[in-house]
Amino acid sequence: MRRFVLAICFFLAACAPQATQPAPSNELVPYATRTPRPTSTPNVVVHAETPLPSPTPFTYTVQSGDTLSHIAEKFHVSLDALQLANPDVSPNGLSIGTVLQIPSDSNNSGVASTPTPVPVPVTQTSCCPTADRGLWCFALVRNDSSTIIENVSAEITLIGANGAVIASQVGLTPLNILPPNAALPVYVFFPPEVPANAVAQVQLLSAVNLAPEDARYLPATIQNSAAQVDWEGRSTQVSGIVSLPAESKAATSVWVAAVAYDKNGQVVGVKRWEGGAIQPGGTLSFNFAVASLGPTIDAVEFAVEARP
Repeated sequence: MRRFVLAICFFLAACAPQATQPAPSNELVPYATRTPRPTSTPNVVVHAETPLPSPTPFTYTVQSGDTLSHIAEKFHVSLDALQLANPDVSPNGLSIGTVLQIPSDSNNSGVASTPTPVPVPVTQTSCCPTADRGLWCFALVRNDSSTIIENVSAEITLIGANGAVIASQVGLTPLNILPPNAALPVYVFFPPEVPANAVAQVQLLSAVNLAPEDARYLPATIQNSAAQVDWEGRSTQVSGIVSLPAESKAATSVWVAAVAYDKNGQVVGVKRWEGGAIQPGGTLSFNFAVASLGPTIDAVEFAVEARP
């Protein structure tokens, strides 16, 4: 099915043996695990029906092509104020994924200094332990609105049996955007050793409506998508074609996210593929593997993002 910016397809498992190898640290890697600990209902600190307050300062995740001056202009703050709020960030070495603090600016009190965060539901949480007692945790965020949502982040906190905080990390979705009527997981990895009785809590931190006139994302779609699950159900090879309409601008970068689910609809793995350029009316093929960190894979969901 074609959708603006997003294409989603589900596939049942097929038999095609395939070995899985450890991947770089920015990819999810399959391990021999203890019994996974998925939760059917999320332990969410901020509920979807509760409007999120506008935090001061607000957080923003650095994206491809961003500069400090561009970010300062975007949020109507001075460059000096932005640098003061982020003293450990080098203005000449911004890294994609860096979370910046966006301060309020008293000089422009007549203008909102930050976008208003929008409430989006966290529909599930699931955690999968590794053999060395590390823990992958997922929080599935869904956009039920009619607009694209950008800069989705959430804090995932591990709580011990005595109610004390064990660890906490901020997770991001694999794409910069969350399209309408779509879901993507926020995910983090807690290194060993995580207690077996730890429980994950999720707090949504940011989710911003994309303005209709914002031209930073292009109407890419996925066609001919397929997922071939290996005979053990531990890995799936996914493939497809990303296309741009002829009336679109050219894309300089393309990201495809594949999210693996078990038979109960719980997230068990996710991976992002990064591709190159596409000309208007052109296509780009992708092919990569996604590993399960818990139960066997039963279905795969795809999402695409293209930027000029």
